[in-house]
Amino acid sequence: MRTRDSHRIELRLGAHATAAWVHPGSSARRPLLMVHGFRGDHHGMDLIAGSIDDREVIVPDLPGFGDTRPLEAGSGLDSYIEYLSSLRAEVARRWETEPILVGHSFGSILVSHLAAAHPDSVPELVLINPITSPALEGSARFLTALTRAYYDLGARLPERAGRALLDSRIILRAMSEMMATTRDRGLRRYIHDQHARYFSSFADRDSLAEAYATSVAHTVTEVAPSLTMPTLVIAGDRDAIAPIGPTREFVSALPAVRVVELAGVGHLVHYERSEEAASAIMDFAAERD
Repeated sequence: MRTRDSHRIELRLGAHATAAWVHPGSSARRPLLMVHGFRGDHHGMDLIAGSIDDREVIVPDLPGFGDTRPLEAGSGLDSYIEYLSSLRAEVARRWETEPILVGHSFGSILVSHLAAAHPDSVPELVLINPITSPALEGSARFLTALTRAYYDLGARLPERAGRALLDSRIILRAMSEMMATTRDRGLRRYIHDQHARYFSSFADRDSLAEAYATSVAHTVTEVAPSLTMPTLVIAGDRDAIAPIGPTREFVSALPAVRVVELAGVGHLVHYERSEEAASAIMDFAAERD
């Protein structure tokens, strides 16, 4: 898989430190600030970030994941939005220009709600596999309820048993198999390896369960009327987590949207079609420069 060298930095927001990785590129262009999905960390964005060569890309570990400790205020939506607002401002201060926000999956919920709350600070938006369907409704509600029970049980059990449940390789592999759509054996091995390596890098069981509850309680459609800024949406037509029908309805209501719909791919655009996603992002970002 194609990745380019990145280096780690620390972004301090008051007493809270965020671990972030910077992928190289031209410092003359506005950087991208990428927000990863639920349960993963910055590694999940490596293939897209590594394929973008016209500007720097900053990928933080969200609070509670990877090397960034949870927020004292918890893992609710309001806490994440306040945090991301401060993070965006710190990146703008250090790079001396506004970053272009990119969010994948759970990250799409966070950046879209940030854009709705602070539109003057988010002049454009990129959403990859945006969550457009309420997870607690529709055909997936049983699976969502089952998954939520899994995270709640993992938080309630004694430490050793709860961690063993949440770290279960069998369950992680089942999740990975469910999301992967590619028939490329090498790419499937890579996806499964990435999930095995980094889906257990969460800080603690309570913050993980709360973050999951946040991820299934919200969608980007909740704030669609406020997303009047130029927006790039990249979606897969076989996405079981964010079905393409509701995504098409979502983008049809946006006034300034560009849509890249990728055929034959599901929720793992960032792994399975990373170069196409990166190309679309670079074209969009170049116009926004």
